[in-house]
Order: sequence, then C-alpha cells, then structure tokens
Amino acid sequence: MRRPRGGVTSEPQRDEVEGDYRAGFVSFVGRPNVGKSTLTNALVGQKVAITSSKPQTTRRAIRGIVHREDGQLIVVDTPGIHRPRTLLGQRLNDLVQSTLGDVDVIGFCIPATEKLGPGDRFINEQLDGFPRARKVAIITKVDASSKKNVAAQLLAVQELREWDSIIPISSVEGTQLDVLAAELVSLMPVSEALYPEEAVTDESTEDRVAEFIREAALEGVRDELPHSLAVTIDDIVPREGTDLTDIYANIFVERDSQKGIIIGDRGSRLRDVGERARAQIEPLVGTRVFLSLRVKVAKEWQRDPKLLGRLGF
Repeated sequence: MRRPRGGVTSEPQRDEVEGDYRAGFVSFVGRPNVGKSTLTNALVGQKVAITSSKPQTTRRAIRGIVHREDGQLIVVDTPGIHRPRTLLGQRLNDLVQSTLGDVDVIGFCIPATEKLGPGDRFINEQLDGFPRARKVAIITKVDASSKKNVAAQLLAVQELREWDSIIPISSVEGTQLDVLAAELVSLMPVSEALYPEEAVTDESTEDRVAEFIREAALEGVRDELPHSLAVTIDDIVPREGTDLTDIYANIFVERDSQKGIIIGDRGSRLRDVGERARAQIEPLVGTRVFLSLRVKVAKEWQRDPKLLGRLGF
C-alpha cells in the first residue's frame, strides 16, 4: 500500500510525532455483498464506493479517508474474496492479496444475517498469510438480524481465531460505527496525518464518474449481466461559456443480447441509466452534466487479457 506522496514514511516512530495521533490503512474483506462498501461510505460520511445488491460490485481497491481528532483512517475497500471463475475474478483476488500485504489492520466483515459458511472459513484461512496486520472481526447488518442470532454469530466468529477485537455494527443505522472507528484508530501506528483534512478519497474524478455510471447500469439487471458490465470514460470537459460539463462514456458488455438489455426498448433503459448517473455525477463535478453514453460489445472481455487491460483491469 503506497503512502501519499510527500515524504511521509510508512511507519513513523513514536518519538517522531507529537502526542498520540495515529494514522494508517485498514482494509475490509469478506465474501461478496456483506456490506464492505456500505461500511466504507458510512465511516467516510459520503459516498466514495458504489453499492449494489449484486455480488462483486467492487472491482478496485478504493480509498476512503476518515478524519477524527485522535487519528486518520485510510479505508481500502476491496473486491469480495471468492473462488474465481474468470481471469477478471482471478485478477480481483490478486488485487485483494496485494492490498492486504500492506495494510495495518484487516477488518473481516461477516453478516449477522447468515451463518458462517465455507466462504467465510476460506477467507479466515487466507488471513494467516498476513501476519503483519492486526485482525478485527466486524459483524455487519445487525439491524437486519435478531439479538439472538447476533449473539450466536459473535460466539461463532470468536471461535475462528484470536481477534484484536470483535465489533457488531450496522452501517445503515450507524450502530457502533464510532466504536469501530475508535478501535481501528487505536490499532494504527503513531503518525502524522497522511492526507489533508479536506480529502475524502484519492479516487480520481474520472474513476468516480465511471463507477456512478456502472452503479446506475447495474440497477435492475440480473443473472450474469452484472459481471459483464464495464465502463470507460473518453472525456470530461467543461463546455465553454456555460455551467455545463460534457461527459462521454462507454458501457461495455460481452454479448449483443446484453447490449439490447442495457439500451432497452427505443433506448428507454439507457435514458434511465443516464438520469440516475447524472443525479450523482452533478454534485461531484459541481455543474449540470450532459452525459453521452455509448453501449459497446467486447466479446468475453472477462477472459481476454488484452481486453481486460484496455478496460483498466
């Protein structure tokens, strides 16, 4: 995990920093769709990672920055760890592995709504490969589960390993988020702040725009189509003499039949995608937006190394 530019060392010594201010990196891991991105957004206080009920929505290591009086957390939201079926899936797993090797704390997210399964135990075994990082178990979605089931999940998780802490939370209702943030900061190295106070993410505007478009396109699709969607940005340019920003983007799918699904009858669905995406993009860029979306076919791109490279994977 590269630290921000500017000469900040990765692990400052205690005598180099005044007081007990701490800063460092935490990565949330877990099966797909256990609430990692929702938790990241809740801690940061605004949306930096897209969310969806579709599994494997997150495809990059996204940094969100949490500012507290006692420290700074750089939250790295990673793709869900899974047994890959495509080259894309393998590259996403590789991304998670490389990320975990550099963070200070790993937060293992396990939903209170489901019993521990083979996927959770598989991920827990993977954590043994990262002895440097402190380990925190985070029981998510307690708002959607009974107290009895939450208590049973806490006992089951406790049996997995020796944790630095086990904390039940609800990102939706904000339950125990302050407790979690305080615990994570306490596990970080003593350090000066790694990012300026106004920063909430180090994602580029182009990347965030592409993700908002992909999130809008994911709405209402089913089966394998969510995995087949990718978005690239050709240009983001202010229109001279107006308060308008022109954005030209491409939505890639793998088959001609999928292209028809995204476009919809007489373009109706694509218009809906554009409207939903603009609603999130305009506050980000600070102007009204003209959004041009083109739907293109890149056959079997999830399995093609050259196409994966072109699409940013």
